[in-house]
Amino acid sequence: MNASQKTKLIAISTQKGGPGKTTLTAMACSEMHYRLGYNVAAFDCDYPQLSLSRMRERDLKAVMHNEVYKKLAHHQFTSLNKKAYPIIPCRATDVLQEAEKLIATSAVPPDAIFFDLPGTVNTPGVLTTLAGVHHIFAPITADRVVVESTLGFIDVLVNVLMKKGNTNIETIHLFWNQVDGREKSSLYQAYESVISELGLSLMESFITDSKRFRKEVEDSARTVFRSTLLPANTRLMKGCKLDLFITELLKVAKF
Repeated sequence: MNASQKTKLIAISTQKGGPGKTTLTAMACSEMHYRLGYNVAAFDCDYPQLSLSRMRERDLKAVMHNEVYKKLAHHQFTSLNKKAYPIIPCRATDVLQEAEKLIATSAVPPDAIFFDLPGTVNTPGVLTTLAGVHHIFAPITADRVVVESTLGFIDVLVNVLMKKGNTNIETIHLFWNQVDGREKSSLYQAYESVISELGLSLMESFITDSKRFRKEVEDSARTVFRSTLLPANTRLMKGCKLDLFITELLKVAKF
């Protein structure tokens, strides 16, 4: 994908459902696009759920019915002078070509394109898509099944895709999500020893567990957390260390 080299292609991806890849994709896109000044686009390849696209639909309805959100959205779009980032439904088999078209036809090419992919590498097109992205971030939780599944998933990427050399992958990083409490216990240290022995990269930042991740914009709410139309409240982001994760993501991807 020669034309895409200026646009960074990113996937928050895992083989195991549940670690919150769609939510984190949406929040990273919103933070980068609305608060940090980057131009972002997202492709929703998670058929048939299309969770990211449906999140956008719910966000649009909520903004129309909540005066606080409506004022925030109006102020944001008039001050930024740019539209909401696009969320484009697309099959994984076609998404790299569609991303190329988006880059080629955009007046201002995106700084980053995020891919929300199905949670299994057996889905047609997933491995090909992952081979075409530049940076992969894989969430894990302190659960043996999740860790083993994700390590197997990363092993395929490293030893099947990267070692063959036919890939655009520059970095693959694991990161802890849904950490119980502000600090990591000895259980995390045991898992991290295994990750280190395998020669895999683990991000320094981690995201603590929060019920807020399961809450989107609501008609009666006055603060924003999970949204595709508005960036999360900075205090709430710091509370679960999401701000540190996004800072490190930007550093890894060399923005």
